[in-house]
Amino acid sequence: MVSRKVTVINPEGLHLKPAANFCKEAVRFKSLITFTFGITTANAKSVLSVLGACVKCGDEIEIVCDGEDEVEALSAMCGAVESGLGEKISDEIQEQE
Repeated sequence: MVSRKVTVINPEGLHLKPAANFCKEAVRFKSLITFTFGITTANAKSVLSVLGACVKCGDEIEIVCDGEDEVEALSAMCGAVESGLGEKISDEIQEQE
């Protein structure tokens, strides 16, 4: 099992489009992929679970991957979040990191 904390940079947090992109990335892997935010643990392969976590811009989540491709999965998931999950992120938001 591997994990890493990452900050969500999407201006509106993990709303429908970035949540769907987050899940789309997660289902590429065989590993169990979850993330924790506060006291909530969400299944990264379920859009409803991701949306239910109510993650906003600037929130830090911890992505946890467990399985045969866990290292690759963690790298890809963190990279997806750090790149904005397919949304255009303003320079001002990226500079705040």
